[in-house]
Parts: sequence; structure tokens; C-alpha cells
Amino acid sequence: MFDLLKKKAKEKEADIDNDLSEHKPAPGTNIYFHPELIDQLKGDHKELVELYMEIKSLFEAESYKTVSEKLGDFRAALQGHLLTENVRLYIYLDHMFQGDETNSELIRGFRKDMGDIAKAVMSFLKKYEEIGVNNDLASQFDEDFATIGKVLTKRIENEETVLYPLYSTTH
Repeated sequence: MFDLLKKKAKEKEADIDNDLSEHKPAPGTNIYFHPELIDQLKGDHKELVELYMEIKSLFEAESYKTVSEKLGDFRAALQGHLLTENVRLYIYLDHMFQGDETNSELIRGFRKDMGDIAKAVMSFLKKYEEIGVNNDLASQFDEDFATIGKVLTKRIENEETVLYPLYSTTH
């Protein structure tokens, strides 16, 4: 699983690093603005939503073993997304807006909130990774999974309407 995560991260990094010559890095970093980053992050969101819906359907069909496998895929996709977001987006924005207290506070708030959400989702995934061999977990899964879905949906909406447009203003 970690090989898959590393491979996806390297592929994204290669895509992001293409043709950076027209952009300058954020002050004090080697992290460049990349016009394709937001589309890639939105693509990650789409992939996560699709995986979520697939897991929901599998759970409803009581295919718990496959649910367990797909939860692993969801974990890998989420970790890859968070890694890209942390390194390429948050650090870049932190440095670009270091003199702008309002935007700096907004960025710090988004970053902290995402950290809290990531901890909750990883805890959920750890709790239910054995659903394929422990069907007793199914009784609580549906409610917990719906909660995770609501939190992630709200987060995706906030990122795409507030945070990502802020990134676009930096070049």
C-alpha cells in the first residue's frame, strides 16, 4: 500500500514540476506555483467521492470483505491528497501570505481543521479496517461512515470555494 502511495505522490510531483520556469517559488521555499495543482487536487476530491460512494454501495450489499479492501484504497488516496496539499498548497500559501495576517489566519485555520479531520478519518479507517473479518463492526459502520461523508463533503466544498481560489491569486 505504501508503494502505491509513494508511486502516486511521485507521479503527481512529476506532473506538478513540469514547466515551472515561468513561475517563481514562494519566498523562502523551493515550492513553485503550478497552474495544474488545483485541478489535480479537485481530481483527488472526485476520486475520494467516487471511492466513498463505491464503499457505501458495497456496504449496503453486505460485501464487507470488499468494503475493507476499498477502505484501504480510500486511505491511500486520502493520504496522497493530504501529502500534496500539505507540501504543495499549505506551505506555499503560508509563505506567499506571510505578511497578510487575514489570509495567513485563514490558511492556518484550514490547515488545522484539515489536521483534525484527517485524524478523525484515519481513526475511522483504523476502526473499520477489519470489517471484512469482523462483521460485528457493521452495526456501527453506517452511522459513522455517514458522519465521515458529511464532514468530508463540507470540507471539499470549503476548499474548492475558498482556499483553492486563494491559491490562484498568487501568480
